[in-house]
Amino acid sequence: MTPYYYDLHIHSALSPCADNDMTPNNIAGMAAIKGLQILALTDHNSAKNCPAFFEACKQQGIIAVAGMELSTAEDIHLVCLFRELDDAMRFDAEIEKHLMPIKNRPEIFGEQYIMDGEDEIVGEFDTLLISATDLPIDEAIALAKDFGAHVHPAHIDRESNGIVAILGDIPQEYGFCTFELRDRTSLERLAPIVEELNADNMLICSDAHHLWDISEAENSLLIDDEPYSSALVRARFFDMLESGKLN
Repeated sequence: MTPYYYDLHIHSALSPCADNDMTPNNIAGMAAIKGLQILALTDHNSAKNCPAFFEACKQQGIIAVAGMELSTAEDIHLVCLFRELDDAMRFDAEIEKHLMPIKNRPEIFGEQYIMDGEDEIVGEFDTLLISATDLPIDEAIALAKDFGAHVHPAHIDRESNGIVAILGDIPQEYGFCTFELRDRTSLERLAPIVEELNADNMLICSDAHHLWDISEAENSLLIDDEPYSSALVRARFFDMLESGKLN
């Protein structure tokens, strides 16, 4: 068993609230400097920078995971992670149909840059990505799973956009087997709520919007990686997520 240090909640310059320095190569480079081995890109309601992110991570020897931070109609944030990049891109096309028809105003919200593997800007997404979608949480979870996603609630220790702050609980009927914190010290405060989910199945992720926010090599998963291949590690990583047995 080998420890793999991770950060599974990172925003690129496609998210309007993220710094424009959050390019695919800058993210992968900073993660490599910090000693991370598994990295997920989770822009708001979009996966359009995931192909470039995969290219950048490959250059750094990092296992890339395609993801999205999906905003439900209740404005609860869910992290959706995909075994396959193609599934993430199909989901991206589907979620475009559920975005609110609000045009982005870069001077207020920030730019929404689509980039290639060389960090060149190849487009700018016009619809505002930080608004809630029209999908209620139960429908959002079901739709993401239809596209092969592993889904868990994002930053449950945050007041804004966290499921606990909005619903007061993590309802069992949603079937979450993992959950995310930004700060490990929040666990004591949330213990009565997460008890049924099992504190061993938490992920500690940065929700990075700036390069310096990306996690240090502090949080890891023990993964059986023999005989080693990145595809094997990714597959076993997802098996752990979906089994709800991270530790």
